[in-house]
Amino acid sequence: MARVALYLLLISHLIIRVAFHLPAIIPDLIVFNLIGFLAAFVAWRSPRLNDSLARLSITLAIFLWSIGSTFSTWNSFYEMQISERIIDITYISFYPFALLGILRALAVTKKIAALELLDTAIIALGTSSVIAGLLLRPATMRFEGSNYEVFLSILYPVGDLILVAATLSVIVLQHRSLRSALLFSGISIFAITDLFFLLQSATAGYEFAALTDDGWLFGLALIATSLWHHGGETEIKEQHLTTWTTTISLALSSLILAYGAMRANYFPLFVLVLAFLTISLAFLRMALALRDAKQVSDDREHARTDELTGLPNRRRFIAELELLRRKNGTLLLLDLDGFKTINDNYGHEVGDQLLKQITTRFNRVLPSEVLIARLGGDEFGVIVYGNRNIGTDVALALRATCTYPFTLSVGDVQVGVSIGSVTTEGPTTTKENLLKRADAAMYEAKRSGTGFVQAPTI
Repeated sequence: MARVALYLLLISHLIIRVAFHLPAIIPDLIVFNLIGFLAAFVAWRSPRLNDSLARLSITLAIFLWSIGSTFSTWNSFYEMQISERIIDITYISFYPFALLGILRALAVTKKIAALELLDTAIIALGTSSVIAGLLLRPATMRFEGSNYEVFLSILYPVGDLILVAATLSVIVLQHRSLRSALLFSGISIFAITDLFFLLQSATAGYEFAALTDDGWLFGLALIATSLWHHGGETEIKEQHLTTWTTTISLALSSLILAYGAMRANYFPLFVLVLAFLTISLAFLRMALALRDAKQVSDDREHARTDELTGLPNRRRFIAELELLRRKNGTLLLLDLDGFKTINDNYGHEVGDQLLKQITTRFNRVLPSEVLIARLGGDEFGVIVYGNRNIGTDVALALRATCTYPFTLSVGDVQVGVSIGSVTTEGPTTTKENLLKRADAAMYEAKRSGTGFVQAPTI
């Protein structure tokens, strides 16, 4: 219903504009800006399957533009004026939010990342500082007004062109869809209207409440409506593009600061501030990227590590088995004797104490190149590279660690260990067969009471 009301209200406003040429409060202050706010509401109420950051960004972009339009129109009718700086801030805020929303709306991804927000801010600030740095001085010779006013006259058209270019470049990277067509059409119509307004204003040919002003509303309506349509199945691989753009923005901003340091008063202060903010955000992005990389590394390590003992877990052990079957080495499977009785009698906490102490003893006698893993419960696995004798020596050393008692919170306890061994000589079997043979040898060692059984070499 909101989408239907949006276009009906827009058509009604166009009819009023054609029928009545003189500006009036109801059509130009109330109805005109109500359409903008309704477009923001339509964007916000788009299907929840959408990327939430895209929906929020585009909603905020349209909402902020509508606030700026309301304030600007208010100043045209009433003597109590709203600060032009406030109006400029709301209009300018449209561009970074719209850019972020476009990138997210056209990408099939759900994750909201702080890095993406920083990338957008860096690109926006960096582009603004470069544009201001390159064009501000020549522009001050041609345009009347303060540096700030000249800067705004440059920023708006460049912002429009960036939005159009960003939308088009992202669309090229994915399958075309109704969403991308509507989004590109809306951005293009908005930009054309904006450029026409700036041209008319520069030549003193603009008339308030002109029929062409509805181009802004039509563009915003199409942008909001695009979120209600399917965005296609292809995920956009824009990460490399974003990274390069961010890097270029950082480099150019650094050059502006360096040149400004060599030639004092060459750039206005706000140009240097924009460049400084760009560099500051780039360093913040670097810190967040390093934190995320460390988190990924830690998560990957935790996924392959036993939490209780700190040893590699079964997943890591199975991966190493794939290497063992192609080389000369020995697989040892260990099972503790008497552990279940202690665990049942004294509880899991005491059992965990015992497992930690056993792990410490095992690690003390194993060479650094030997892999030992906890496979689950009281079962361990060891991979030793080299000939059969090396594997036997390691097995006997591990058995020797359990020949004297363990001191736990409940007193001294005694456990043993049964070990099954199988040696490989080249890629002649599968890791499943290795495990099966070593497991059978381990249970034979436990059943017979010998504590150590070697299966035939494979």
